[in-house]
Amino acid sequence: MFRRPKSHRSVVREPRWTALSARRLPGADPRMHAWLGDSGSLTRAMIASCRKRFRVDVVAQGRADALPSEAALLASGPAQATLVREVRLHCGREVWVFARTLIPLCHLRGPARALTRLGRRPLGEVLFSDPTTRRLTVEVARITPRHRLHARATAHLRHAPDLVWGRRTLFDYGGQPILVNELFLPDIGELKR
Repeated sequence: MFRRPKSHRSVVREPRWTALSARRLPGADPRMHAWLGDSGSLTRAMIASCRKRFRVDVVAQGRADALPSEAALLASGPAQATLVREVRLHCGREVWVFARTLIPLCHLRGPARALTRLGRRPLGEVLFSDPTTRRLTVEVARITPRHRLHARATAHLRHAPDLVWGRRTLFDYGGQPILVNELFLPDIGELKR
C-alpha cells in the first residue's frame, strides 16, 4: 500500500537528475562516489561489502503513479499504468539502500512478468543473471527533504538526513524497459568487491 507524504508547500516533486560521469560529484565523498559509479550489480556489491548479512524487505508493491521524469524515461507517458516496487536493502540491522523499481504494466510480459513475484528476492539477482540485460541510462541526483523520494527513502529513520544520494538506471530486460532508483542511505558502508 502506498501512502503519500504529507502535503507541504516546499515539497518539490523531483530532484534534478544528471548523467553519471567519471568525475566525482560535488559534495559526494569518495565512499559515496564509489557506490554511485559502480557499474556492477548492487546486490552483489552489497553482499560482498556486508559479509553476506544482506536481506531485502519489501516496503510496497503495486500499481502507482510514476513521477513525470520516470514516465519520460520509461517512454510510458503520464497516463500509463505502472507497477512500482519499493524495497529496503539491509546489511544486518542497518538499511543501506532504498530502491524503487518501475515497470509499465503493458510491458509485464515474457521474462518481465516474473518480476512481479520476486518477494524478498533481490531484483539485481534476476537482472544480472540474464546476459541480455542492458543498461541504457544512468543518472544521479542529490535528494533532499524537498523531494518526494526523500520522504519515501527515509520514512523508517528517526532523524532523516538533510541529503541522500540517488542513482537511477534504465534497463532493457527481455526487450522491456525497467527503471531502478537506488537511494543510498547514511549507514551505507564501504564498497568492497
